[in-house]
Amino acid sequence: MSIPTREEAWAILTEYTQSDALLKHALSVEAAMRAYASRAGADPELWGVTGLLHDFDYERYPSLEDHPFRGSEILAERGVSEEIRAAILGHGNHTGVARETPMARTLFAVDELCGFLTACALVRPGKRVADVPVKSVKKKMKDKAFARGVNRDDIRQGAEELGVDLDAHIEFVRDALAGVAAELGLEGDGSAT
Repeated sequence: MSIPTREEAWAILTEYTQSDALLKHALSVEAAMRAYASRAGADPELWGVTGLLHDFDYERYPSLEDHPFRGSEILAERGVSEEIRAAILGHGNHTGVARETPMARTLFAVDELCGFLTACALVRPGKRVADVPVKSVKKKMKDKAFARGVNRDDIRQGAEELGVDLDAHIEFVRDALAGVAAELGLEGDGSAT
């Protein structure tokens, strides 16, 4: 398999993940990864399937001791490339795996931000991710009670590791998610924004 097709990656993801929220998170990270790959002149398919697969094991193995280590083992057994597995292992600081490639740094940079942008969109009137202002995202990052499961330090560190301004990073990822808003359930409910 080495580099799975998108269909193969989706099959692996849905074999291990039933949660609608986790599936949508995988789709959002895939979209952000594809957008950054296109901007970097890299392979959007490779980066996209890496984003799609990054948390595929989380529902079955949610502990820090298991995730994403078990997933990496499963992917190795299925012949998935070391490049993809290394990026997935590096998407959590707790693994101790260095992010040595642009793809690995990007996965780390977009993962928490995708979750945070989704939360920001869901509390807005209209529930449209495209309408989430960068200023609002930064304000909500200061509110520790809002989306408390999202690590704000990882969002900031991710932008730093990519060498991009945080505001520009938020805007870029938001726009990537807006491109797949219907799949994410973030295209809006028709109410005022």
